[in-house]
Amino acid sequence: MFTLLQLSIFQTLEQWDQWLFIKLNSALINPVFDNLMPFLRNGTNWAPLYLFLGVFVLMNFKNKGGWWIVFFIATIALTDMTGTYLLKHNFERLRPCSDPDFYYHVRLLVKHCSGGYSFTSNHAANHFGMATFFYTSFRPIFKKWAWLSFVWAGAIAYAQVYVGVHYPLDVLAGGLVGLAAGSLTGKLFNKRYGFTIFDNQPTVSS
Repeated sequence: MFTLLQLSIFQTLEQWDQWLFIKLNSALINPVFDNLMPFLRNGTNWAPLYLFLGVFVLMNFKNKGGWWIVFFIATIALTDMTGTYLLKHNFERLRPCSDPDFYYHVRLLVKHCSGGYSFTSNHAANHFGMATFFYTSFRPIFKKWAWLSFVWAGAIAYAQVYVGVHYPLDVLAGGLVGLAAGSLTGKLFNKRYGFTIFDNQPTVSS
């Protein structure tokens, strides 16, 4: 049972969230982003990148690369299930584009409003999970360049608000879920396998 104070805090957070959504979705806009953001959030467009990563780790890290792919997929499964079953089905927050009391504020840049609930954003959770796992596992090799994975995840998370399918708080919470999941799987991977150098030579048993 929520107290009046808790309800007041939730209402205030929602008002701020809606205000920021309107700013990002309808006020701070430009023609370039109108075309770029729908492209960024389309998972199909990133399939070549995932294929490249799979081939890259297998060619350069052999068996470790195979396990990297297993942990990478596990990261996505963990973030997706957490967002869907633990959060979305409990909070049941309507998306801005499907809320009958709010949708008229929405500038929808995709063909239709996505189904399901809004909190949290699985797009943000999945991509921040992947980015965190990539950063954690590849940081010993790519050093500071591994941070670029977070720029990629942040752009995709921002796109969810820009196109009108998520509130800012949805993507923020989703990003935190992804950070937690990616950190967990990344540390587990590093503890057992850990990349330190490229290994293009077959392993020789002694």
